[in-house]
Amino acid sequence: MTDFWLFFELGLSHVLDWRAYDHILFLVALCAAYNFGSWKRLLLLVTLFTVGHTLSLLLANYELVQVSSAWIEFLIPVTILAAAIYNVATAGKEKRLDTISIVYFITFFFGLIHGFGFATYFKMLAADGELFPLLEFAFGVEISQVVIALVVLTAEYVTQTFVRCSKRDWILVVSSIVIGMSIPMLMETWPF
Repeated sequence: MTDFWLFFELGLSHVLDWRAYDHILFLVALCAAYNFGSWKRLLLLVTLFTVGHTLSLLLANYELVQVSSAWIEFLIPVTILAAAIYNVATAGKEKRLDTISIVYFITFFFGLIHGFGFATYFKMLAADGELFPLLEFAFGVEISQVVIALVVLTAEYVTQTFVRCSKRDWILVVSSIVIGMSIPMLMETWPF
């Protein structure tokens, strides 16, 4: 049971670590266009991200896939920028391209990329290659992502209800902040 809490807490701290805020930025960009009325769709997106993240850890842990860490470190801010730019491009539009085939697949794919970014560190912690530590870690990641989603949805509700900010303006402001914070990350990890 002690190992469960160790890997569960590791999953929580992996996402909620303010020094490595790339995960938080991606989740903020992912959640910015949703509200409490669309919580089921958002929960599915968050879970798909966790599944992709876990799958890449699994593939790396069993050495089925090896990816250059330099490229992964570069692609992580690219995924953050892509999510935020998509929000800016579709803010205020009646119908976003929120179909299963596009947004869900992309979120899963971005989860794969983010998972490979943590794979080397996780492999050192779970050196015996067991599956349960990976699942315990994934559970911690999922819970922390749900917490971040709730914080973003609550901030969106308060801003739109009490400050009277339109949904379009909320999406534009939040996504622009995410873009501004992820550009330096992109420049620091530029592999060329």
